[in-house]
Amino acid sequence: MCRVGASGAAPAGGGVIGHHGGVVAVAGEALVDMVPAPVAGYFELAPGGSPANVALGLSRLGVPTRLLARIAHDMLGVRIREHLAGNGVGLEHVVDAEEQTSLAMVSVGADGGATYDFRVDGTADWQWTPDELAGALDGPVVALHSGSLALTTPPGAAVLRELMSRATVTATVSYDPNCRPMLMGEPADVLVGVHDLLAVADVVKVSAEDLEWLCPGTSPEAVLEDWLGRGPAIVAVTLGGDGVLGGTSAGVRSRRPGVPVEVIDTVGAGDTFSAALLAGLHRRDLLGADARPALRAVAEDTFDALLDEATLAAAITCSRRGADPPTADELAARQS
Repeated sequence: MCRVGASGAAPAGGGVIGHHGGVVAVAGEALVDMVPAPVAGYFELAPGGSPANVALGLSRLGVPTRLLARIAHDMLGVRIREHLAGNGVGLEHVVDAEEQTSLAMVSVGADGGATYDFRVDGTADWQWTPDELAGALDGPVVALHSGSLALTTPPGAAVLRELMSRATVTATVSYDPNCRPMLMGEPADVLVGVHDLLAVADVVKVSAEDLEWLCPGTSPEAVLEDWLGRGPAIVAVTLGGDGVLGGTSAGVRSRRPGVPVEVIDTVGAGDTFSAALLAGLHRRDLLGADARPALRAVAEDTFDALLDEATLAAAITCSRRGADPPTADELAARQS
C-alpha cells in the first residue's frame, strides 16, 4: 500500500469531495509524535495519535468531522488544538484535560517503517468518564470511528467501548485495532477485546502487521473470513506495498494493488486509509444506521473503488514525512 508527489505539508482544508450531510465522529487519543527531522540526529514535534490522524484525514477530504478527545492546555496540547482546528476538525466536544499530553517517539527504519516508544502514564488521553461523553453522538452524527490505544488503555477504554456499542443505534461504527505491542499487553488478551468490538463494528480496517501480532501463523485471508463472520459489513486488511485485501458480509472479495511511491515514512498511513475509506462511504451516502442495509449490499465495483481511493490516499501519506494526509484536491489530482 505504501510504495507521489513532493514532500511537504498539505494545505488546510482542500477541496470537498461531495456535499453530503452528516458528521463523522472520531474518538480516542490526540498526542504528539517526536518524529525524525530532515537534519540527521534531530527530532521535530508533530501532532498525532491514530484517532486524531483519522479525524485530520477526514477533514482534509471534506467530511464534517467531530473529534472526541481529551486534550490538555499544556504547550503540546495547545499545538495539537491549533493543528486540528487549522485543518477544520471540529473540537467542540473535546474535553479540557487537566493531565499532561501523551508523547510518542517515532523511529523510522531504512524501509520507511515506523516503530514507537511512548510516554503515556497518567496522561490526558486515557481518563475518560461517562459524563464526558454524554452528548458525544448528539446531532447529525452518521458514523463513529475509534481504535488503537484508546480502546485498550484503562480506565478510559471501557468508557469508549461502551460509546461504540451505544453508537450502533444511530451510526455506522468504524474500528481499527492499530496494535501497539509495547503498551497493549499480551496479544491473546488483546484479541479477545478485538473480537468483542467486531460484534458492534460495521467497517473494520486492520494491517497485516497487526495480524502478525494478534494472530501469528494465520493468513490474512483466513482472518478476513473469520472477522467477517463476526459481524462487520466490511473488513479491509492493508498489506503495505502489496495493496489491500478486502471483503464484505455479502460475499464480495477483492485484492487491490499497491500504489508505487517513494516512501519517506509510513507514519499515519493506516489512519489515512481509514479516513479515506470513511470519506468514500460518506460521499456515497453509505453511512448511518439507516444506510446499514445498503452498506452490507455494496456492489463489487463500488467496493473496489473504495479500496483504491483509500490505498492511494495512504500512499500519498507514505511519500511525506509524518502523518500528513492528502486533501481532497490532491487525491482527485492523482485519480485523474
